[in-house]
Amino acid sequence: MPLPALFDTHCHLDAPEFDTTRQLVIDQAHAAGVSRIMVPAVALSNFASTIALRNQASCYIALGLHPVYLDQHLDAHLETLEQHIRQHRPEAVGEIGLDFWLPDLDPARQEWLFSEQLKLARRYDLPVLLHIRRAQDRVLKYLRQTPVCGGIAHAFNGSEQQAQAFIKLGFCLGFGGAMSYSGSTRIRSLAASLPLDALVLETDAPDIRPEWAQDRPNVPANLPRFASILAGLRHMDATEIALATTHNACRVLQLS
Repeated sequence: MPLPALFDTHCHLDAPEFDTTRQLVIDQAHAAGVSRIMVPAVALSNFASTIALRNQASCYIALGLHPVYLDQHLDAHLETLEQHIRQHRPEAVGEIGLDFWLPDLDPARQEWLFSEQLKLARRYDLPVLLHIRRAQDRVLKYLRQTPVCGGIAHAFNGSEQQAQAFIKLGFCLGFGGAMSYSGSTRIRSLAASLPLDALVLETDAPDIRPEWAQDRPNVPANLPRFASILAGLRHMDATEIALATTHNACRVLQLS
């Protein structure tokens, strides 16, 4: 029996990996029961393609300047981001945050850019989609300095204490492909034990490929299997997981 409607809360559907298959990927997602897809931008250069997906494929969108693409971001892009927020009213600001895993990304520049984007999210009362690779505590510091109306800590892989800190600030935590690997013991433990009302599902397609499809791009149609994995970890019915995670996503992203 198919699961209730699922929400892929983080999917780079505009990525070049999908340039020749995008409509097929969307159709397969819908056929698999994934009725809602959040598409975050990563740089000014893909704002237009992200906005187009809202119009063409009924996706939700987030606009932001991703820390991994730091060398592409000019100070002036913050003003352009604000103009796009005012004009297009995205559902969130994102993907934004910090990445302390890649050694060539200037931490000070990252932190300034992140802080300025949090101010925009606060100004326009929008949730944020967070990139927090090896930067959980630093991201939490800035969230406390500039409180926003919540959002999603994407691809969460921190500690239980850090998870609780994000939850206390009104965030949900995203789980997806990494959870499919038996060796991802900490992520699977968190998925099993954290409050269900703090969890959402995501693919990060085409990235974070699942264990069963390491040789090809991740796709939103994989989301039902992620729901089943989460259900198994929590000893619950997959239908309950689908209902809960979709409800959580709509709540934290302020969607009906």
